[in-house]
Order: sequence, then structure tokens, then C-alpha cells
Amino acid sequence: MKDTINITQVKESRIGSVDFDNIPFGKILSDHMFIADFKDGEWQDLRIVPVENLSLNPANMALHYGQSIFEGMKASINSEGVPLLFRPEMHAKRMNASASRMCMPTIPEEMFIRAVTEIVKLEKNWIPTKVGSALYIRPFMFAMDEFIGVAPSATFRFIILTLPVGPYYNKPVKLLADERFVRAAKGGVGEAKTAGNYAASMLPMKMARENGYDQILWLDARYRKFLQEVGTMNIFFVIDGKVVTPLTDGAILKGITRDSIITLLGDMGYEVDIRPITIDELIDAYDAGMLQEVFGSGTAAVISNVSTIKYKDKVIELDESNFVLSQMIKEKINLLRNGTIEDPYGWVVPIEESVSVS
Repeated sequence: MKDTINITQVKESRIGSVDFDNIPFGKILSDHMFIADFKDGEWQDLRIVPVENLSLNPANMALHYGQSIFEGMKASINSEGVPLLFRPEMHAKRMNASASRMCMPTIPEEMFIRAVTEIVKLEKNWIPTKVGSALYIRPFMFAMDEFIGVAPSATFRFIILTLPVGPYYNKPVKLLADERFVRAAKGGVGEAKTAGNYAASMLPMKMARENGYDQILWLDARYRKFLQEVGTMNIFFVIDGKVVTPLTDGAILKGITRDSIITLLGDMGYEVDIRPITIDELIDAYDAGMLQEVFGSGTAAVISNVSTIKYKDKVIELDESNFVLSQMIKEKINLLRNGTIEDPYGWVVPIEESVSVS
């Protein structure tokens, strides 16, 4: 691996045109992007350049066969103006797990973290300071071979974009549990953050929204009764004071925010039951008055409360004003991420060095 990162800066930043009090999620790119190419068995030509359109051959294999993966991360900034990353090594590991499943080259963790660090340093002024906002970081990799044929590509491109974002959800979400569609099955690619997983979710999500719901609550592929995750989040249930979250069994994404929540809850003295849970058990708990909270977790959403779940003719309605645990955990994660409270876990990584442009 040729590991020098060459940096070419924009002549004039676009940051002055951005209203940081009104940032739509995912629509505003910062000035620069990181790029690296995998050729001849190694990563090479590491560079940070102004954001520009890509030039691709129409036979590009990623376009035809979906060899494409991604990650989602966030950078915040503390009161001293130091950018902060949250568990970057876990994102590097998950990116490589996705790469291995999709027959793609892994990225050395040191290279991944250094690339993220350098692009965030350069785009420091793009990090919003408003509560609930952050600099969203999107590393992704895709096939670059120019060939119409089903076979693994030999060349790849790795890119990192950064985007200032506001909250992903600004109100509690309504979920539809539908038996007609499945997200993933054991043995498939459910654990990988691969583009095709999200393409397959778009029709069910569209249908859910047409019926007044925000997202799908996925059921398992075999029995169509075990709860898996939401379209954009892992899911947690508070039942009679105990927290329950589905087991990651190969068909559920191993969320980094999910893992952080489990650790925090355990340290706060709450029992976290990680196991299969059915939609019928959830309904029974609701009918018995024991379902107290439902919330989703993810990098983009952090924590989002769930107000409604519909399954067949049954509708579960929850009052967000009674949610205690989700709000407590969300506040703790946000305080950790912006450096307001002590981090005993070593999750928060400050970026203090200045950028050296080569």
C-alpha cells in the first residue's frame, strides 16, 4: 500500500452558502472527498480532492452486479473546537466485514482511520455545532472493472464523503410490520452494509409511507414472526422494566450504536435481554400493559422513539412522554459524542493535529 495522502484543496469553499440552522439530511456535501484505488492487489493513489463528478465506463461492474458497500459515521466538535470521532475502529472493522462478504478487498484499519481523520480535519469548519446536528461521514467502496459478466471485480474505488446534517428523524416514528416482504435471511447478506439491501427495502418503505407509516419493521424470512430491525435502525423494546433487543443472527446488521447502548445500559444497572422476540410476544406485552418503550438506534438516527406499530389489524400506540430510558440513553450518547462528559470507554477519538497539505 502506497500510504501518502496527497491533498488538493478547493480554491473557494462553498460553506458560506450553507444555512447551518436548516440542514436537510444527506443533501449538502462539503468541499472535499477522499479517494483511493485498489489495483494490482494493493491500495494506491490515496488523495483528498475537491468534490467532483465521477467518470465511469457504462460497463462498470458495480452498476450491473451491485458489488458496492458503505459505512455511516459522524464527527462532532467539542467546546474547544476539537473534532471528535465516535468508535472509528468499529466502523473500520464493520466495513471490512462487509467487504469480505461481498468478495471485495479489505481496507487496512490504519488506512481507513487515517483517511477519515484527514478528511474531517480538512472539513472541520463544516461540522455543525447545533444540538442534534453533526458532520455525517460516508465511506463507500465499489467495483471498477469494466466487464459485463458475473464475476468478482479485480479493481475497486474507495471514497469518503462528508456532509453536514441535522437530525435524521425530528419526531417519533410509526412502523409497519408487514409479512409480505423480508429484508434478509440467514446465510444472505443481511449483516453487510451493501447497496442492494437498501435497494430491496425501497418498495416496502414506499408502501408503508403511502399508508401513513415512516418505516418497515422487518420480520424474519422463514417464520415471518421474529422481529429483526427497522429500515434504518436496530430496534429495542422495554418490557416490564427489562430491555429486549433481537439477536444478531446473521440477518441483522451489527449496529455500532446498538452495541454502545447495550454497554451503557449494562453499566447503568439495566438488564439487556438479547434474544429472538416475536411480534406476538410484543403484542401480548402491550395488551398486558407491560410494553413501556420502543426505540430505534443507528448512526444517522442516534435514538428515535417509536410511537406506533401496526401488524395486520393490531395497532400498538405508545405515548412518547412516558419514555424515560430512551431519552436518558440518547442524552448520554450525545454528551459522550460532543465531549461534554468523561468517556470511560475510549470511544471518542479527538482530532487535534493540523492538516499538512502536500
